[in-house]
Amino acid sequence: MTSNINPLAKHGYQDSTDAYERGRPDFPSEAVACLVEHCKIGQGSKVIDIGAGTGKFTRLLVPTKATLRAIEPVEGMRKKFAALLPDVEVLEGSAEFMPVHEGWADAIVAAQAFHWFDGPSALQECHRLLKVDGMLGMIWNSRDESVDWVAELTRIIDVHEHNAPRYKTMEWEKAFRSTKLFQPLSKKSFTHAHKGTVQTVVDRVASISFIGALEDKTRMEVLAQVRSLVENHPSTKGLENIEMPYRTDVYWCQRA
Repeated sequence: MTSNINPLAKHGYQDSTDAYERGRPDFPSEAVACLVEHCKIGQGSKVIDIGAGTGKFTRLLVPTKATLRAIEPVEGMRKKFAALLPDVEVLEGSAEFMPVHEGWADAIVAAQAFHWFDGPSALQECHRLLKVDGMLGMIWNSRDESVDWVAELTRIIDVHEHNAPRYKTMEWEKAFRSTKLFQPLSKKSFTHAHKGTVQTVVDRVASISFIGALEDKTRMEVLAQVRSLVENHPSTKGLENIEMPYRTDVYWCQRA
């Protein structure tokens, strides 16, 4: 097996680690508790976090006292992760190839990540690493575009998408519908809001892979549009504290 990293992820995330850490939302405690419960994560269990990034989700698993290993293909992300979570092992690898021995994990989780993976290969690798009754859990924060200013924000962003893998297309789910390696997915959704400043919203956009991969001039123009939107939209103008609304989706399934 070989590591398979989408070029947009490799280049877009390499130099945006600070913006990622500042701008990406955390996850609501109810959603984390849901995933932890259904994936049976707790003291004594062994858990792999795939595509761990800067550790935004990994750190929320630390209180479970599970043994944690993080897998992250982008060097810049691994360095940031190691600085923020020095007590958690972070390894170079991808969902399609993880340097962990067969049957090690009680659970594998992926936060904001599975849509980047080669689904069939990732499921095969997860199946290899999980114990017989092991669990696979996934979680995504998705912007609530029913809110007017968030919908306008999306219009600014999506011009530059260029077929980048996205959670909201649900293309990632096809691998689960066709696999015999895992039982069917279960799902639960939660509401969430990320509180911050105008700069937080700008950083959130700057942390998007295909925005980070843009040429400097174009990227700065996009971020200027975002700042102008938030500073001038009637719903956000003049606010020191801005709430970006999200829906958080949690999925889980058991190894077949």
